[in-house]
Amino acid sequence: MDIPSSFTGPSTGPLAGLKVLELGQLIAGPFAAKTLADFGADVVKIEPPGAGDPLRKWRLLKDGTSVWWQVQSRNKRSLALDLKMPQAQDIVRKLATESDVLIENFRPGAMEGWGLGPDELLKLNPRLIMLRISGYGQTGPYRDRPGFGVVAEAMSGLRHLTGEPGRVPVRVGVSIGDTLAALHGVIGILLALQHRHASVSKEAPQGRGQVIDVALYEAVFNCMESLLPEYSAFGTVRGPAGSALPGIAPSNAYRCNDDGYALIAGNGDSIFKRLMAVIGRDDLGADPQLGDNAGRVARVAEIDEAIGQWAAQRTVDEVLAQLDKASVPAGRIYSVADIAADPHYQARGMLGQVQMDDGSSLMVPGIVPKLSATPGGHRRNAPALGQDSEAVLQELGLTPQQIQGLKDKGIVS
Repeated sequence: MDIPSSFTGPSTGPLAGLKVLELGQLIAGPFAAKTLADFGADVVKIEPPGAGDPLRKWRLLKDGTSVWWQVQSRNKRSLALDLKMPQAQDIVRKLATESDVLIENFRPGAMEGWGLGPDELLKLNPRLIMLRISGYGQTGPYRDRPGFGVVAEAMSGLRHLTGEPGRVPVRVGVSIGDTLAALHGVIGILLALQHRHASVSKEAPQGRGQVIDVALYEAVFNCMESLLPEYSAFGTVRGPAGSALPGIAPSNAYRCNDDGYALIAGNGDSIFKRLMAVIGRDDLGADPQLGDNAGRVARVAEIDEAIGQWAAQRTVDEVLAQLDKASVPAGRIYSVADIAADPHYQARGMLGQVQMDDGSSLMVPGIVPKLSATPGGHRRNAPALGQDSEAVLQELGLTPQQIQGLKDKGIVS
């Protein structure tokens, strides 16, 4: 459904009524706030006057603004505020006093330098939940190092596993470290909200807030599966394996005769037998040594060669059609053009359309996860810089004259 850029629908969803103050920029903090906003939270995003969040100018621009911005900042309100100015810091304190959640992803110590650290803000608002995302966390010997997502991906062990054996480790292709940190931050916020609800007492009639400390490298490391226990138990240092799934067989990408690749996951015991029947290798399917994963891993090169020879004689479509008929998990490697044309993406509401200020339509990702009773929604497009400054400040009780005075001093825009 097309949504006009000026549309501001009622706040709905499971987080309707939740007030969130976002002081972050670029990816990790704003992605966490975007997720909350998608499900009804009222997110006020604070940006520096003039340029705003640097993400506004990242990657491809339409009418001077990144189209990425339309995804990252939908459903938010923008307050342009110079945090280096004492009067701006006072405004943040007032906003924090009325907020449920504050999100920031500055380097450790930055908030304290502005007089906006958790000690001060939780004193003003004991029910405040404060999410702090940084490269290495708020404590430890590396806390003061600058840490972007790519560095966190390297430190977590992920970059060591990506790419082909013997070649330079490669980037995943998206800012996965920042995104994983953001999602862990959202989990932390929801846990803290539950704790706040459970901690209501005579001493804390609105419940107790707390600080959530998310380190980029830890968020990625948390997703590294058995990497550490394998090293602890066996001294095994897992390395890059290209398109294969180490220790689980067969699972790989196989080149077809139209130069495309089919991803085939035949690593279940019964699935493996069906796969071997499809490729005409019942001898392998019936081999008792290949009846379980351990046996298949020991002979993975032989199995991959058999599947590869079969796939090389067919197109990707032919391979997928035969495997789908036999209930063998398989798929093609999608480009974004494939995604935009895919009927399943469309049927699941993952190809949203928003109407831009110039009247054009922009395709954006749909909202995840999907809740049956209280789904998220697109209430408004990403804001222009300072689009909501006056409205937010008026809600704090500032008069038009006071707001104009702040604008004249360059504190607000």
